[in-house]
Amino acid sequence: MEICGIDEAGRGPIAGPLVVAGCAFIEKNEWVKDLADSKKLTPKKREELFEIIKENSIYHIVFIDNKTIDKKGLSFSIKSALIEIKNKIKAKKYLFDGNSSFGVKEIVPIIKGDNKIKEISAASILAKVSRDRFMMEMDKQYPQYNFKKHKGYITKEHIELIKKYGYCDIHRKSYKLKALEPTLF
Repeated sequence: MEICGIDEAGRGPIAGPLVVAGCAFIEKNEWVKDLADSKKLTPKKREELFEIIKENSIYHIVFIDNKTIDKKGLSFSIKSALIEIKNKIKAKKYLFDGNSSFGVKEIVPIIKGDNKIKEISAASILAKVSRDRFMMEMDKQYPQYNFKKHKGYITKEHIELIKKYGYCDIHRKSYKLKALEPTLF
């Protein structure tokens, strides 16, 4: 494989996993023109492309749970996912969306890479759809948090629900939010 694009979903949420995906195309066909940064696509379009990408690429998706993020940190989690993807997908180049390689040799960071490199766009879609599907399942387990709506990201509603119900098993407890800190008054 020439290029393995890598991207992540779930760096910022206060609940759920970090999901990192690597993707190398078997061959580039007509479908590649539809690829874009996952945040710029509708959920329906992401779902359609998810299946097409899986059929036309070699890919690897890494889930890192909230407990690992809390214990080891986000940088460690991203670095370990990058190493795992590099070990699973053999390519001439590894291009990662962002501004850091997290100290992993041969990983080339590209700022806004999900807008510039189709393989990174594909990885972005794999990571986002995988994480969103996981959070939809968690919504069934913890319906009181409305994960199906905010997917674990920090929203006013999510903060209010945490205040009401406390943290659940998939919350990142190491993420400190002022809105959830006890006050003196």
